Amino acid sequence: MKKQIKYFGWTVMVLLVTTLSATAQRKKAEQIEVIRTNADGMGREIVVTVTPGEAHNHPMMAIWIEDTAGNYLQTLFVNESVAKGYFNYAQQQQGKWQPGELVRPASLPVWAHKRNIKNTLGNFMPTAQSPVPDAYSGATPPAGFTLISRSDKPLLGKVVILMEINQSWDWNEYWTNNKFPDDADYKSSAQPSVVYAAAIDMDSSSQKIVMTPIGHGHYAGSTGELFVDLTTLTTARQIVQQATVEVN
Repeated sequence: MKKQIKYFGWTVMVLLVTTLSATAQRKKAEQIEVIRTNADGMGREIVVTVTPGEAHNHPMMAIWIEDTAGNYLQTLFVNESVAKGYFNYAQQQQGKWQPGELVRPASLPVWAHKRNIKNTLGNFMPTAQSPVPDAYSGATPPAGFTLISRSDKPLLGKVVILMEINQSWDWNEYWTNNKFPDDADYKSSAQPSVVYAAAIDMDSSSQKIVMTPIGHGHYAGSTGELFVDLTTLTTARQIVQQATVEVN
């Protein structure tokens, strides 16, 4: 009888924790923030909607446009800490994290190399001295969001909208904290960035396309190469539940 009661108690606890977790995730997914960038752009309105996944926890991200040949056209959005080269958790002093200037090459390497603006440090990340203009940046959304933006100039035919997203210190069994023990850039990233893409026709009257994961960035940001094998990624692929693109 005691075993039955104990088993019943554990069952109730598991169900309660599962229910609370599911409820919290549902509420998070329902929190949709609207972000507007490049309001003065001359092109059509581009809307990117991101539903957070189970592993979403204030990730860094960039959203940009390329032509169908893979040539970078422009940035639509990048979170402020990356855009300004200034992080709230930049360095530890006396056991506490302090804000300050910082670049993280491993955070969004595909976007950074595509943008192709080298800084004085020798990499392609924005810095406090050479930030991304305010028109294309904003605070990191805490949960789901809808980005409403425009291209700088009218675009014709098909283009590709890409999103790169990365969450710091999300280790797994493959991307361990001692995989590259001498690489400080890797240690601030863990699982590398995930890149999503969707081709969209700017001549179409209205359409909505689901973005799909197409690869990941370099683990330390040393190159802008896109690695198409995603089998080593776990929680990194659960940061986003779904992302869609539409033009109005």
